[in-house]
Amino acid sequence: MREAVLYKKLKKPGWVQCTACARYCIVPPGGMGFCGARRNIDGKLYLMVYGKVISAAMDPIEKKPMMHFHPGSMVLSIATTGCNWMCKYCQNYSISQRRIIEGIETTPENLVKAAIEYGADGFAYTYNEPTIFIEFAHDVGVLARKHGLYNMFVTNGYQSEEAFDLLKNFLDAATVDFKGNGDPKFLYKYAGVRDVEPIYQSLLMMKKLGIFIEITDLVVPKIGDDLNQARKLVRWIVENLGPDTPMHFLRFHPDYLMMNLPPTPTKTLEKHIEIAKEEGLKYVYIGNVPGHKYEHTYCPNCGRIVIKRFGFYIQEWNLDEENRCKFCGYKINIKGKLSPNWKAYRFFGIPMSKL
Repeated sequence: MREAVLYKKLKKPGWVQCTACARYCIVPPGGMGFCGARRNIDGKLYLMVYGKVISAAMDPIEKKPMMHFHPGSMVLSIATTGCNWMCKYCQNYSISQRRIIEGIETTPENLVKAAIEYGADGFAYTYNEPTIFIEFAHDVGVLARKHGLYNMFVTNGYQSEEAFDLLKNFLDAATVDFKGNGDPKFLYKYAGVRDVEPIYQSLLMMKKLGIFIEITDLVVPKIGDDLNQARKLVRWIVENLGPDTPMHFLRFHPDYLMMNLPPTPTKTLEKHIEIAKEEGLKYVYIGNVPGHKYEHTYCPNCGRIVIKRFGFYIQEWNLDEENRCKFCGYKINIKGKLSPNWKAYRFFGIPMSKL
């Protein structure tokens, strides 16, 4: 563990307020924040999961999903226990909802060394909400940058304004995950989110700082698939982040406390795609439906497939060195170049002893 950076002491003796995420938890002596990762010990807030990695794996960046940032590259994905949301459908609930601090003890130096040894192009802070271990991510990320590695968050976007004082030092990209089309009632009931406005403010701050953004939206059948809400969300993205922002509509799979719902019908996802295109988004995807035509990237100008995919794997690349369509020359919104190992990458676990 290590003393947190993002907190402040309150007038009431021994009490502190965490400033890492938008919950701004007030934590009494001996108490723990909502996330289960930040504890008040003798009037100081400590990050209990600092250096405690519970999961690590090498992933293609497309798994995050991130389609337009360093395509074909590999990331060392790491997570700790805890989360600042309580999603009842979480597929990583054994990590995110765990309130016992567990994991392999490691250091930023060891993690960067492992990333280089296994051929990673960058780090993904993922599986649980990385904002809750932001001080640890910061120290890993700053060191990673010095070694030419990029850093990305898979995040719910529920950061505080203060969090960006650290994020600006190392974060290069983020996949921001909306749930249920961003419907405030859905998020309150099924994820324990009291106010959705901080998500939008975080997105605006990311854009201001030049952090590359892709948006995902978990479309939950029957309770989180309202098309009017989807249109409202897409319209906000177009107006505030721009029509070049990639957006992914993800198929829900039953898990954790929501085993009673079916997977999202493909037709429902396709209706979301239609709305996104009507509102002006140029790059729209369907996730968790391997083989669907909306796994591909299409040129907004000529309509040809410029990146053909199956699942997380690139099968065909039709862009030049400047990421322009080979058929018509249109500039595609991609940051970074195609990884030279795009045909060879694969998933594999990292022995925890290597961390």
